[in-house]
Amino acid sequence: MGREKPAERALLLLRSRLCDPSFVFNSFSDSPDSNYSKLKFIISSSVTEACNNSILLLGPRGSGKVAVLELVIRDLLLEYPDMITVIKLSGLLHSDDNCAFKEIARQLCMEHQLLFSKMASFDDNSQFMIAMLRECGLAHKTIIFVLDEFDLFAQGKQRLLYSLLDAMQSVTSQAAVIGVSCRLDADQLLEKRVRSRFSHRKLLFLPPTKEDWQRLLEHILLLPTESNLPQDYAVEFNAKLQNILADDRFKGIINTCMNIDPTVNHLLKFLFRAVSNMDLATGFLSLENFKTALSNIQRQPKLECIKDCSVLELYILVCMRRLEIKEQNSYNFNSIMKEYKSVHDSCQTSDYYAQNVCLRAFEHLLQRELISFNDNRGNNQSIEFRPVKLLVSSHELHQGLKSYRSCPAILHKLLAG
Repeated sequence: MGREKPAERALLLLRSRLCDPSFVFNSFSDSPDSNYSKLKFIISSSVTEACNNSILLLGPRGSGKVAVLELVIRDLLLEYPDMITVIKLSGLLHSDDNCAFKEIARQLCMEHQLLFSKMASFDDNSQFMIAMLRECGLAHKTIIFVLDEFDLFAQGKQRLLYSLLDAMQSVTSQAAVIGVSCRLDADQLLEKRVRSRFSHRKLLFLPPTKEDWQRLLEHILLLPTESNLPQDYAVEFNAKLQNILADDRFKGIINTCMNIDPTVNHLLKFLFRAVSNMDLATGFLSLENFKTALSNIQRQPKLECIKDCSVLELYILVCMRRLEIKEQNSYNFNSIMKEYKSVHDSCQTSDYYAQNVCLRAFEHLLQRELISFNDNRGNNQSIEFRPVKLLVSSHELHQGLKSYRSCPAILHKLLAG
């Protein structure tokens, strides 16, 4: 009972860390070579030296582009509270130029306590933005434009991008345009007139290395020894955790997790599941918690489909697998039925169905994409004669039969033999 309350507080602390991107990426902010340091230097030069900058943050989803940007902006707002205005747009919502200018005008009016007119025209909003850039520049205030899903703004006439980057050519303006995109060729989508005004600075967000993952694991999971948690509990928790991190079985779990998806976002989801499985009675994380978390995040859609199959459909899948084992690379529904009859005759199974019933089960497997036609050349051919192939691996079929509650024992034998 003495461990119960500290364990609950530790669980709350770990969950809050996992849900706080700024805490997660703080571990990378110390290095001068980190994207955090590079981005902060570029934006801070706009604030302190009145340099107009444009930059693209590129990398796969979940790699921390937005999280690092938010962390940089948060720190700069603390350092220069009255010198920065942040305007945020998303290509999913504001890729239309008229909509984008209206949203910029609305956010600028809100930031500077001005009256926003919903009836203002495209030209009015465009001129207002240029005027605000000039006024803020004269007042030594920097406007930071964040364009999420940047590649979507590069569609159409690109008037927003041209107007922003062109206005930044003025000596009176003081701004930074930061594009965020998953497309590594986002800058190649720009028109010539836009590209000529873009600085071509790019920061690439790569998935973390094994060393980065190790640093993140320790940064997130180790408890502070000087906090509202009992010191002896925190010390013991950390000691047990370090033993888990050094365990080869845990390293195997982490390698599997990285092979599924190496992004930081995926790691956080994995750790949240592991932490949520922590036994509050003991108050410590265990290797089993991480094993359970891994099994939860490993998506196995084929196995889920097999669990929903009828017994007849399982027979068809097993017969197809047997034909492949016999190196019969090209087979159709009729070939499968011959194998099915052969199995029935040799094993005297009670599960034997008429051919029209089998054909309906066969069509159902096609719909569920557990099997498919070899090609589309026989579209005019009857379904019974078109060559098919199995889309389920031998391992998946074995696992599917094992997890199937009422699977006939003969199917296991047939698949093994």
